[in-house]
Amino acid sequence: MRKLKLTRLQPRPFHPKRDEAAQEAFKKTFGALLKTALLGSTAATPVEIWFQDEARVGQKGGHTYVWAELGSRPPMIRDNRHDSAYIFGAICPARAVGAAIIAPAANAECMNLHLQEISTQVTPGSIAALVCDSAGWHQTGGELELPNNIVLLPLEPYSPELNPMENVWEYLRGNKLSARVWDSYEAIVEACAEAWNFFVNDPDRIRSIGIRDWATVNL
Repeated sequence: MRKLKLTRLQPRPFHPKRDEAAQEAFKKTFGALLKTALLGSTAATPVEIWFQDEARVGQKGGHTYVWAELGSRPPMIRDNRHDSAYIFGAICPARAVGAAIIAPAANAECMNLHLQEISTQVTPGSIAALVCDSAGWHQTGGELELPNNIVLLPLEPYSPELNPMENVWEYLRGNKLSARVWDSYEAIVEACAEAWNFFVNDPDRIRSIGIRDWATVNL
């Protein structure tokens, strides 16, 4: 197999209801979807594209890849306890900035806090189109309170591949949040804050991970 330049890789899981054609349509019509989301906004208002998601970080975490000798199986520590926290994260790749909170749960109350934090990072006078999935706590019409400078743009269902935040979480787990043992919730929160600051203070990394050609549009 190696003579054929093949190697063993861990497949990336995807939801059985994923619709690749719908994902491609979402990318091709992103500009039109954005215009719809911005209905009611002043035409001259500058628009920023933001991506948002949540990641659970806890004592019983997963393992990331490491470099090791061929044929070996390197050991990696893993906790068996279940305390956890959630990073609510968002980035604006074009401006290379981000906004995050760390919360004990993923719900509408915490999402409202995150929206308030994102709102403070949007350029004054601009509006943020926040691309996110359709989790229950992302739904308008209920407990969600949208700041005046944010509109939501829902992703195609079952399509985390379209959200650069998934790549952010992978990067943080690979560099900061794997093979760790935390003895308290407070220690988890501290590690999450350290990991996010490590990422958000690297503008080039935000751009390299977050920029998507299909989300770069002129209205």
